Amino acid sequence: MTAASESSYPFDTDVLAIAAHRDDVEQTCGGTLLRMAARGLRTAILDLTRGEAGSRGTAEDRAREAGEAGRILGVGWREALDMPDGSIENTYENRLRIVHVLRRLRPRVVILPYWQARHPDHAIVAPLGYQACFLSGLAKIETDAAPFRPFKIVYASLYSDVRPSFVVDITPFIEQRHTALMAYRSQYANQAAGSAIFVPEEEIRERTFAEARHYGLLGGVKYGEPFVQKEVGLVDDLTLLPVQSL
Repeated sequence: MTAASESSYPFDTDVLAIAAHRDDVEQTCGGTLLRMAARGLRTAILDLTRGEAGSRGTAEDRAREAGEAGRILGVGWREALDMPDGSIENTYENRLRIVHVLRRLRPRVVILPYWQARHPDHAIVAPLGYQACFLSGLAKIETDAAPFRPFKIVYASLYSDVRPSFVVDITPFIEQRHTALMAYRSQYANQAAGSAIFVPEEEIRERTFAEARHYGLLGGVKYGEPFVQKEVGLVDDLTLLPVQSL
């Protein structure tokens, strides 16, 4: 499931999550991907870097761990590009590399990281991915697959100080989400490297569950993952609106 070849595009995709690093998706929208897969939807992950600049582990470690995490999340396809870890740029060349994937996977929904973030790679992926989605629909940009543009783009905002547009109920999948994250033993197991900046292993569960609990409460469920959409929502029946007001 890691570094798939060009022939490994087995289906049109319902939901594609694009992130800077292997393990970003697991942290921000892993529960959502689990929920979508449980509904029979086809999910996929595109990691833009291989994690070679990380304080812990190697790119090879993270490739193996990403394969295991993807299996736990139930995704049907996962690939990592080789944009430089820590130095992703929003260039035309990089946009085209994402266009190549979009046109082959043809996702209806694309999940991107929120556009404001502490890590520069996370922040740049939002405009990079958005612009790639736009270019992907232009017929005069020629690739080996037909033009295609996703219907919806949403932004995973778990680590952003912003009010979410909506929350996805991940309550039945909270344990699986944690298991997928902890598949990255090179990153989250206690070790000397990076100990000053990484959360101790014994605190990871408490912290991640607390964040999910916070957003779940906002949505009227136990555990949730938050997202932002730029578009105005459309409602057909007021009586079916979820989340009780009082």
